[in-house]
Amino acid sequence: MNNWTRCFRPDPDAGAQLLCFPHAGGSASGYIPLATEVTGTVEALVVQYPGRHDRFAEPFAERFGVVVDAVLASLPPSGGRPLLLFGHSMGALLAFETARRLAAQGREPAALFVSGSEGPSLPRRSRFPEPPSDDDLIGEMRLLSGTDESLLTHPEILQLALPPLRADYAMLSARSHVPGPPLHCPVVALTGDSDPRVSVEGVQAWEREAKGPFERHVLPGGHFFLNDHLPYVADLVAAHVPGRAARTVA
Repeated sequence: MNNWTRCFRPDPDAGAQLLCFPHAGGSASGYIPLATEVTGTVEALVVQYPGRHDRFAEPFAERFGVVVDAVLASLPPSGGRPLLLFGHSMGALLAFETARRLAAQGREPAALFVSGSEGPSLPRRSRFPEPPSDDDLIGEMRLLSGTDESLLTHPEILQLALPPLRADYAMLSARSHVPGPPLHCPVVALTGDSDPRVSVEGVQAWEREAKGPFERHVLPGGHFFLNDHLPYVADLVAAHVPGRAARTVA
């Protein structure tokens, strides 16, 4: 079994592949709604980080470079189809680093979608002491509203949710931005207009990483706005599949 990517909706006849990176503490299953929405346009591949779900027994990743190397080494055959990258929050930074690695190898992706994240060149603001306490992490989950409030009081659920979140934040803290050549592929940045951790101005900073076309889309919602706008996001993806007639995004 390929430990690093999951394909929930196999679609070998789709015109492209879309490689998706989850947010900090997240898992591949969080992308099932988007994978379903884009079926027929792209075949969605979703990264499964170690230390959660069916990879529960594996040690957490400690460095972005380790994740990028492993994901690229484990990509299934494309059948000659173009590859697009999509990442949300921490996943946006991983998708960006993957795009830069591909570009350095002469196989730049067809497009990069970055969601719920400020530009990588901006200094990362400290959210809490290092290492964060359980209360710090629970407070962050509550602030971002990505977890059902009723689950935040269940010790058994928190015992499963907190370790991967803590490990991913440690990986984020260990990351340092290294300036490099801007990407030639389109860079599409998305954000919620009421995200408590991501400013619209900070999202605009992704333009610094784009030599090619850059788009910014501000949608209603907080940090986890994506699932409220799946048709819109699917239309954006379709509009950036090479050779596919652009669909109107309204």
